[in-house]
Amino acid sequence: MFQTPGIHHVTAIAGDPQENLDFYTNVLGLRLVKLTVNYDDPGTYHFYFGDGVGRPGTIMTTFPWPGAPRGRRGNGQVTSIAYPIARESLDYWSERLAAAGVDVQGPAERFGEQVLSFTDPHGLPFELIAVQERPDLEIWEGSPVPAPHQLGPFHGVALSVRQRAATAEVLTWLGFERVGEEGERVRFRARASLGAGIVDVLERPNDLPGTVSTGTVHHVAFRVKDAEEQERMRKELFAMGFIVSPVRDRTYFRSIYFREPGGVLFEIATDQPGFAVNEPIERLGTRLCLPEHLEPARRELESILPPLQLPEK
Repeated sequence: MFQTPGIHHVTAIAGDPQENLDFYTNVLGLRLVKLTVNYDDPGTYHFYFGDGVGRPGTIMTTFPWPGAPRGRRGNGQVTSIAYPIARESLDYWSERLAAAGVDVQGPAERFGEQVLSFTDPHGLPFELIAVQERPDLEIWEGSPVPAPHQLGPFHGVALSVRQRAATAEVLTWLGFERVGEEGERVRFRARASLGAGIVDVLERPNDLPGTVSTGTVHHVAFRVKDAEEQERMRKELFAMGFIVSPVRDRTYFRSIYFREPGGVLFEIATDQPGFAVNEPIERLGTRLCLPEHLEPARRELESILPPLQLPEK
């Protein structure tokens, strides 16, 4: 059994790049911590949003596919992404989102906590959960959201699966423990969590499988300390019968990928080297960063990628 500290990042498919960038920075108040491209499809942007320094557990990433059809949320997917907020922030976020034209549902009660639900402009589902005690925040002075209300580490994610038993076994192997049940929802918490440690599993035997496109989550990544532990996990996953990807160098972390039995794509990502490896902290997200193997194609890529108005620093 391993002891993941919880979620490293969540990656989703967005629509228009500028709309996506503006919503996450101007409305949600997140920091653009890295502007790069999809290494497997370099004609597509890859945005990384996070807290003031881009800590693991705060990173929401998107692949903007302008013009792509809306995907279908369903089994085999992450079907909601949640951030914790202070109880005193419920009214602030209800009013802020409404002022931005966002349809906000709630608050509704779940596990004794108040939950606001909404979708981003391209249909991706989010929740803000009023918790008794939030994880520590790394305040982003450039955020349009005042410090007491800023979003930091994730609260967690919800997975939709046809049957949950085998998914629960994989989460237990990763270091999660079952801590509650409410209706169709079973809650797991990372034993080693310091935030971003909740996974809710929704058993929905009659739902259709999801289809990946705009407004859906591509994968969820869980944290691992270093490459050595990642390699041990990779070997164990092979021994358990999973098909596991080779190690992928994503510049800011190393990754392996596999599908858990319910069909959700899981990634195991190292905490290091982090987002300051090719930009100083104070300049994160201010230029297009490319991996070394794509640098020779920089001029071509810059002519293909849609122009962007980046957030003011």
